[in-house]
Amino acid sequence: MNFLTIGHRGVMGVEPENTLRSFIAAQAAGLDLIELDLHLSKDGALVVMHDADVARTTDGKGPIAEKTLAELRELDAGRGERVPVFEEVLDAVRAPLQAEIKDVAAARALAEVMHRRDLVSRVEVISFHDAAIAEIARLVPGVRTALVASRYGTDVVERATAVGATTLVLNIRRLTLEIVEHAKKAGLRIIGWVVNTQDDLRLVRALQLDGATTDYPDIKRTGRFTA
Repeated sequence: MNFLTIGHRGVMGVEPENTLRSFIAAQAAGLDLIELDLHLSKDGALVVMHDADVARTTDGKGPIAEKTLAELRELDAGRGERVPVFEEVLDAVRAPLQAEIKDVAAARALAEVMHRRDLVSRVEVISFHDAAIAEIARLVPGVRTALVASRYGTDVVERATAVGATTLVLNIRRLTLEIVEHAKKAGLRIIGWVVNTQDDLRLVRALQLDGATTDYPDIKRTGRFTA
């Protein structure tokens, strides 16, 4: 399998994260997949934003869950971009997507969209939360899932297999050869995040990972030549 390069919230190193502008730039750069984050608005819209609160990435403040979609639309998400909903991303780019969900409620809302728009082949669902992965797998038969982990040990492999995930997305700062070998024996793919420098890229290639999540589109170009 080819080494995959995944755009982290689009190309957040050069464009406002989780905006249509960022996703379109990621696709134009030729990244293999685009990663994004989903939360539910007060009125149940699948809003594309990483944090549960709007303060860091917009000119507003307060929890997403306490704002309607109309209220969220009034915010500037960077360079005049508006906060998108998931369906708008589906229409704006053709690239395969990695959709990160934060809880079971988001899993249920995403499942509805995946059924309605027949997204099993296009969207891989990822999460730090085992219960969210288990729920989307129950609701969408055949969905591809990945467990994301920042602080972890070898037990992350058992966690992934227990919920039927086929991929691990792992913080490269804690990655060891022992964990990689354990995951490979279990038949899991491994994606490293966040891979933003040549040293990061050399590490994930040396560990023979299956791909890298990056903030910068240049990793796609240089990744081909890094052994």
